[in-house]
Amino acid sequence: MPEPSVRHDAFIDAIMANAARSTLPFRQAHADRWHGTAFWFNDLLDSASGTEAISQYLVTAAEVTRYDLAELTLRPELCEPEMSAEKLLMTDFAEGWTVLGDLGVAVMPTAGLHAHGRRKGWSWVTDEITDGLAARHEDIARIGAEPRPAYILGHDVGEQDGERLQAVVVGRVARGADGHVHWDSTVPEGCAGAPVFVGEELGDDRFRLVCVGLVLPGAERNRIATFDRIRTAVRESGAGRGTEPVPSSPAEPDPEAGQHPEAGKRPGWWRRRKPRER
Repeated sequence: MPEPSVRHDAFIDAIMANAARSTLPFRQAHADRWHGTAFWFNDLLDSASGTEAISQYLVTAAEVTRYDLAELTLRPELCEPEMSAEKLLMTDFAEGWTVLGDLGVAVMPTAGLHAHGRRKGWSWVTDEITDGLAARHEDIARIGAEPRPAYILGHDVGEQDGERLQAVVVGRVARGADGHVHWDSTVPEGCAGAPVFVGEELGDDRFRLVCVGLVLPGAERNRIATFDRIRTAVRESGAGRGTEPVPSSPAEPDPEAGQHPEAGKRPGWWRRRKPRER
């Protein structure tokens, strides 16, 4: 078994390879508050025909969506053709989200975001949390009271200028006395709503990457809204009822990965996202 620091880097490499372009930072416009992270989720509706039919959503913490005018940061690597980073203002922001019961989670169909890009002459280039990455009941059941390494992929708020750089935050998750899964330490400002990952060991120095769910707002020991419940609640909510499922044959991310050859040569606590070279 690799040393913990080496395995941390292997997990981080897998997260960046499969999900680096899945996250989107946002906040209340014209106000230095309600900073959050949303991410793209593809809900697999049908794959029996050999061509996947999906409904696509942005997913985040409901608590950070309750205002009318939002500012989204469009990272250059999410646009084709690539543009310099810019801000996208969204009106009637709160109304665009469907709150999923008492989970603390909100979802927004992405049809409007795709239409905006087309009007402006560009298209989204994203990674998504897919059916292969999103945790199922058996994945969540394996998280017990013993803390285990976990990773938040979010956009914190820079101390100097508020820059929303992407970071991997290394911590641990465990099941609390309340029966819910919790993050074991402080979550940086701006990362509420961000996806949380663990690695499932498969033996022979192999592991499977799993997106547990998303981290909810809180001062400490933040609760994690888990994907076994999110997946069910999305389908029951009818959030995407007004949009057509998207037929696609995407290249599925590889959630099963081995140790990266460069693992262990980089620090494991913070990992800032840099634009991909084209």
